[in-house]
Order: sequence, then structure tokens, then C-alpha cells
Amino acid sequence: MSLDTPRTEPRPERVTAHEVRQRLEHARNTRLTQLQALTATEPTADDHLMSEQKAAMERVLKEIDAAFARVEDGTYGTCLGCAKPVPAERLEILPYTRYCVACQRRAG
Repeated sequence: MSLDTPRTEPRPERVTAHEVRQRLEHARNTRLTQLQALTATEPTADDHLMSEQKAAMERVLKEIDAAFARVEDGTYGTCLGCAKPVPAERLEILPYTRYCVACQRRAG
């Protein structure tokens, strides 16, 4: 076997809209489950921390809804900062991201 031969099949650069929707649905369902678990938790001295966690989950859910809208209008996968394609690896990890890594650093 040559060292130049890849060990795995190359992955397609872009995924289909159906696959993107599946990833976003999974992310949404995960966050909704986490939010429900936080809501069902009995009040404790850490209420401030739980409140912050709930707020973070709600922000992510809004980001996911915005990502669904970008899929529908055809702008999904394009960085809102530089208008270049967001790398497929980043979209796989954070399917609702709006920015490439460089623009996220500048925005955040």
C-alpha cells in the first residue's frame, strides 16, 4: 500500500439540504431536552447558574432557528462576516454557526 493512498474515502465538501436539516433537528432536539431537564430541576442555591444555562440554551435554539431560515433562503454555509464558505468540518460540529472561525473570533 502506498503512503500516498488515502485510508478513507474522501468526504463530499458540501452536504445536502436534507442532511443539514437533519443535523439542525438533532441539535434542536438535544437543546430542547437539556432545557426541559433544567426546567424540571428543583430550585436550589444555584438558581442563578441554572438561569444562565437556560438563557444559553434559548440563545442556541434561536441560532438553530436562524440556521433553518438560512437553509431555506440559500445562504446556509456562507459566513455572514466575510461571505466565504464556512468549512464543512465547522458546520459538522456547529451546524447552526453563522461565521467561519476567523470571523467568529472577530465578532466574539
